[in-house]
Amino acid sequence: MRAAQRTAVAGIAFVAVLSLGGTSGAWADAAAPPSSTGSVTVEPAAEGDLAAAAERRVEAMSTREQAASVVMGHIPTTDPAALRTYMESTGIGGFILMGANVPGDEAALRDVTAALSIDPAFPPVVSIDQEGGDVSRLPWDGFRSSVDLKSDEPAAAERAFAGRGALVGRAGIGVNFGIVADETDDPSSFIFRRALGTTPAASAERVAAAVTGERGGALSTLKHFPGHGAAPGDSHSGIPSTGMSKEEWLGGPALPFQTGIDAGAPLLMFGHLAYTAVDQRPASLSAEWHRIAREELGFDGVSVTDDLGMLEASGIDSYADPVANAVAALAAGNDLVLAVMFTTPDSAARIVDGVVAAVEAGTIPPERLRDAATRVAQLRLGLAADGRGLMPCGDCAPAG
Repeated sequence: MRAAQRTAVAGIAFVAVLSLGGTSGAWADAAAPPSSTGSVTVEPAAEGDLAAAAERRVEAMSTREQAASVVMGHIPTTDPAALRTYMESTGIGGFILMGANVPGDEAALRDVTAALSIDPAFPPVVSIDQEGGDVSRLPWDGFRSSVDLKSDEPAAAERAFAGRGALVGRAGIGVNFGIVADETDDPSSFIFRRALGTTPAASAERVAAAVTGERGGALSTLKHFPGHGAAPGDSHSGIPSTGMSKEEWLGGPALPFQTGIDAGAPLLMFGHLAYTAVDQRPASLSAEWHRIAREELGFDGVSVTDDLGMLEASGIDSYADPVANAVAALAAGNDLVLAVMFTTPDSAARIVDGVVAAVEAGTIPPERLRDAATRVAQLRLGLAADGRGLMPCGDCAPAG
């Protein structure tokens, strides 16, 4: 027996289907609470409806509201009240959960993520780096990681990321910065253990499988475009660079990103690394790399920077100003600017001020800000239509 109710969320329609006595979706309870009459399956609105709704919402925003909407911030606490105050006071469009935001159990984490969502009809982009293995924020994630997935069949990566995506999604987290599309066969590389393959072809197969696996649980992000494997060095303390030509890149490191994009990954993270034959600047600050991603690889989702604090950590004088870095990243084509390292509770507000000033000065064209804000708004409305602004379940059974 089924009953369907149509509801409006932020100007878009979605269908909530109540299946009496049944369960469905990535967040279904293994055993529903006694008071439950079933589960809810949410059918998102059509893509065109989301796009139109996003445009309407952004047109109604002031320049400051648009600027705030493209900032992904962070404060290190698990206090729901402090997190809610932070989101209310800044109005920013995203928040990244680091280890300091993850309490000891999943139920407490759901309290954290609920506090971040001021308006369930327009939830923020709540993200986490949940790769598994070496980079894991959720201590209860026991699914296999790239450490051994790289030597197994692609189907194993699909299964692991299906479980991982479910863990992320049912905690109220919409986006996982979890799929490493870099590839290298060099064990001394800092990215080696995190990469899903040791060759472009092997990595490409497993990246596509991981995106397929995460679908329905969390929104996948490919990182770190255009690929760390060819550029020696660690971007946490410098700007890795390579003289590899664009043609060589297209025949090698580009492949995992291309297959991940083709598989439907909705986010692409730009790395702080330079392919000097293409652009002397890091890809995160390069308009040319953003053009390549969109026009040549066909990426039409949300582009996000790697942590901008890493540019400061490079020690290069021209990257010493965090606000200037954010402005340059947005002007280059990023839709979300992410800052964690060296930030304080007022960092997000200072970045917003800087973006507004840059628009007023003409450094960032108003249409570039509107474009970024619209892509982010569409992502947020999609999260709402998928039910991500609502808590998935009162007491989820462990994923297996």
